[in-house]
Amino acid sequence: MPTDPQAYRPATALLTLGEGFFDPVAPADFPETHLRFRNQRAAAEIGVDPLTDEEWIRHFGRFDPLPDTLPAPLALRYHGHQFRSYNPDIGDGRGFTFAQLHDASGRLMDLGTKGSGTTPYSRSGDGRLTLKGGVREILATEMLQALNVPTSRTLSLIESGEALARGDEPSPTRSAVLVRLSHSHVRIGTFQRLAYEQDESAMRRLIGYVLHNLYGEDGDDPIRLLDLVVARTATLAARYMAAGFVHGVLNSDNINVTGESFDYGPWRFAPTWDPAFTAAYFDYQGLYAFGRQPEAIHWDVMQLAVSLRLLVDTEPLIAALDRFAPLYGEAVTQAILWRLGVMPGDPDADRSLVQAVERALRDTEVPIDRFFFDAFGGRLPDAYGTGWTEVRDALAGRTARGERVHPYWSGAPCSMLIDEVEAIWARIDQDDDWSALDAKVAAIRAMGDALA
Repeated sequence: MPTDPQAYRPATALLTLGEGFFDPVAPADFPETHLRFRNQRAAAEIGVDPLTDEEWIRHFGRFDPLPDTLPAPLALRYHGHQFRSYNPDIGDGRGFTFAQLHDASGRLMDLGTKGSGTTPYSRSGDGRLTLKGGVREILATEMLQALNVPTSRTLSLIESGEALARGDEPSPTRSAVLVRLSHSHVRIGTFQRLAYEQDESAMRRLIGYVLHNLYGEDGDDPIRLLDLVVARTATLAARYMAAGFVHGVLNSDNINVTGESFDYGPWRFAPTWDPAFTAAYFDYQGLYAFGRQPEAIHWDVMQLAVSLRLLVDTEPLIAALDRFAPLYGEAVTQAILWRLGVMPGDPDADRSLVQAVERALRDTEVPIDRFFFDAFGGRLPDAYGTGWTEVRDALAGRTARGERVHPYWSGAPCSMLIDEVEAIWARIDQDDDWSALDAKVAAIRAMGDALA
C-alpha cells in the first residue's frame, strides 16, 4: 500500500482498553463501490493521500485493514440519554472504528464509519446510510471546519449500490458508506455505560486512556478529566453559536469527550439569529433549538459528572461543572470576535460588542452569514442603519485581524441553508450530477482560507 512514510503513523491504542469496550464485527459486502468523494486535504494529514482510487475503495469501501493498525473493525459499546431519556440498548449500530492514526500535529485520530453494516447494536436497523445522508455530512463537516468549529472530517463517501427503504424520503433510495476522521469516538455515553454497570476498574482504565491518548496527560484522575471536558465542550457550544449552526441531536451519546462535533443527522444552519430555530422535525419541544444548545451540551456534561460519581465525591464534580458557564461566556466572545475579523481587546468591551451583535441580529433579522461577511474586519457598511448603532459604536477603533484581500471578499457570503442543500442533492439524485457538490466544497474551502 503506498503511503506517505513521513505522515503515515499507525496506532492501536484502542486495543489497550480491552474487549469489554467493543465487539469485533465484519463490514457489509456491498454489491457496488463507486467513489463519490475523497478528501485529499484530510488524507494528507494522516499519510493516505498517495492511495490510488482502487486502493482507496479497497480500504474505505471494502475495509481491508490498513497496515499496522487495528486488525479488524470494532463496534464500540456505549449508553446514552436520548432527548433526556436514558437508553442502555445502544452502541455502534451502523458503524465501527477500523483504524487509528496520528495526524500531522500528533493527535490520535480514529477512522470510523457510517453505513458499514449491522452490528450487535443495530436493533431493527439495517446498518446502512443513504447517499443523501452522506452528502449532507460532507457539507456539514466542510462548512464547520471553515467556520472554526472543532469537527470530525468526512474522509470518504462511496456509493454502495443498494436500494434502501426509508420513511422520511422517497424509497427506494441510494445507499452509501462514509468514513470519518475524528479525534476519538469516546462519548459521554461510553462513561455512562460503565457507571450503569458499576465497573470501577474499567472506568479508571477509560479515564486513563482518554487523559493519555487524547489530552497528553498521565494518570486517571476523574476530576481532571471533567475539567478538560468542560473546557472543550464549552468551546464547542460557543463555536456552534458563532457559526449559526444547529446540530439537531445533542444526545449524550453524540457528545465526544474531546469536544469535537460529529455524527450529523438533521443538522441545519440558522438563517437568522432565532434562538427557537430547530433542525430536527421530531424535536417537538425545541430541546436542541439553536439558542438552547449551550444548555443542552452542559446537561450532557452533567451526565459525565454523574457517571464519575462511581469513583469520587460529588463536591469537586460540581465545582468542575460550575466552570462551564464562565468558560462558555469567554469562548463565545472569542468565537464571535474571530468571525468578525477583529482582535480581542478590553474584556468588558469585548463582551459588550458581542452582546450588541447578538441583540442586533435577533432584533433586525439580518441573515447571519450576510452580517459577518459585511462586517469582517470591523467595518460595518452604511446600509446597516436603525438597530445597528450600538454595534457600529462598539466596532469603532477595533484592530482588524486580517485584510479583505482574498478573492472571496469580492463575491457574496458563503452560506449553507437548507434550500441549497436540497438543490445540491436534487442534481445528484435526478441527473447523477456531482458538479454542484464539488463547486460548493471548493467555495466553502475558499471561505475558510479567507477567514483564516
